Parts: sequence; C-alpha cells; structure tokens
Amino acid sequence: MWLSFLNIFFFVFHTTFTLFNIAGWAFPKTRKLHLITILLTAASWFILGIWYGWGYCFCTDWHWQVREAMGIHDRSNSYIHFLLLKLTGKNFDTNLVDNVTLIVFLLCFVLSVWVNYKVWKKSRHSLS
Repeated sequence: MWLSFLNIFFFVFHTTFTLFNIAGWAFPKTRKLHLITILLTAASWFILGIWYGWGYCFCTDWHWQVREAMGIHDRSNSYIHFLLLKLTGKNFDTNLVDNVTLIVFLLCFVLSVWVNYKVWKKSRHSLS
C-alpha cells in the first residue's frame, strides 16, 4: 500500500516538476520559483552527476527504488524516456530523448535566467 502511494506520488510530483521546469519561466508570478527549480535540476544533473552519472536525478532514483521494491523493473535510464514509454507505449530512441531533453532544459534555463535578470534589472532601476 505504502509503495503504491509512493509510486503514484512520484509520477505526479516528478511529472509536475518537469512540466513546471518547462513552462514556469513564462509566468511572472512563478519566475523566481522556476529559477530555483531549474537550478536544483541543474545541480542534480551536473553536480551530483559527477558522482552518479550525467543527468542524475534524485527523484528518478527514488522512484526507481520504489518501483524495484514493488517488483517492477523498468527499461528506461531517464525519467523522460520512461514517461514517454508509459504515456505512448512507444520505446523512443534513448539518445534522441536525452538530446531533446537537454536542449529543452538549456532553453528553459536560459529563458529563466533572462526573464529573472530583466525583472531584477527593472526593479533595481526603479529604486534608483
């Protein structure tokens, strides 16, 4: 029962987190939070990734541990590939999924930094 709850929790939380990382920069009220979540994602992928492998995500790791404890052994190395497989039933090329994921992430990262900088610069300018 507890493992089933955690499995559903990770599906909902991680998918929501991922979608927020994609779109959160676009809404003025969520821009600061988006910058935090995109930086956390970057830290997980690129800093923790030094020790655990490029693109390491602790949410994915915890979700995989839950699913393995449930006796489910998935054939995906990334959460995005796993999600696409579960949603569409298609086993997309992992390199393609990883490359598109990285491109989307970098684009969203740059957009987040840019819009947050513009807001910061505008607020700083208006204080002068």
